Amino acid sequence: MWQTGDAYESYIGRWSRRVAPVFVRRLGVPASRRWLDVGCGTGALTSAVLEAGDPAEVVGVDPSEGFLKTARASVPDPRASFSVADARELPFPDDHFDVVVSGLVLNFVPDPARAAAEIARVTRGVAAAYLWDLAEGMQLIRHFWEAAAELDPAKVAELDEGRRFTLCRPEPLGRLWTDAGLTGVSVDEIKVPTVFTDFDDYWQPFLGAQGPAPAYLATLPEARRDQIRELLRSRLPTSPDGSIPLSARAWVVRGTV
Repeated sequence: MWQTGDAYESYIGRWSRRVAPVFVRRLGVPASRRWLDVGCGTGALTSAVLEAGDPAEVVGVDPSEGFLKTARASVPDPRASFSVADARELPFPDDHFDVVVSGLVLNFVPDPARAAAEIARVTRGVAAAYLWDLAEGMQLIRHFWEAAAELDPAKVAELDEGRRFTLCRPEPLGRLWTDAGLTGVSVDEIKVPTVFTDFDDYWQPFLGAQGPAPAYLATLPEARRDQIRELLRSRLPTSPDGSIPLSARAWVVRGTV
């Protein structure tokens, strides 16, 4: 599902790049600290750390070599390095980083509690993460699943990210950090506009097979894909200039060691 960096960028990465700088600035971490970006993907959060956090070093880790290839190409800063690693087994000693962050990843980790424990283990300061509000606040995905559910209710009931990823809510996200032994845990939100220039700008990224909704779409016959497309076209809010004004909310959790 997560292999092609360019396809991911057009689908979700471009919107993550709007959340990430706000997230980093809110942490208020002093300059010249050592950061770890867990599940760095194509480098959106790593880039934001470099620009807004003024770090001494940022290490990005991700299990997808395809995503890391994109990250290395898009983040040439010598303070950044990238390597393959699993969030459940971080290859670093205890208390190794001043700040450990993770963006849009933990709901996809098979054992998020283990990943949170690893994040706490390698941190000697701040640990923070953000996830999309897939149940309500990530409108571009919610519109898709609502349209798909009308045409394929049984299958979509199993795949809808708003139902599957219960971690993407304030209470379970905060509890994940508390159970990992972090203190001073708080949960907040970041909301950003996601304005598409036209319907094709919205629809084309769903054809890239990167993420649960695009992966589901790729399994459908062409006629069913066309039905979903046209249902979405008829329902999405559209401005007079043809643009589609939506928004996205992310839940943010923060704690300290």
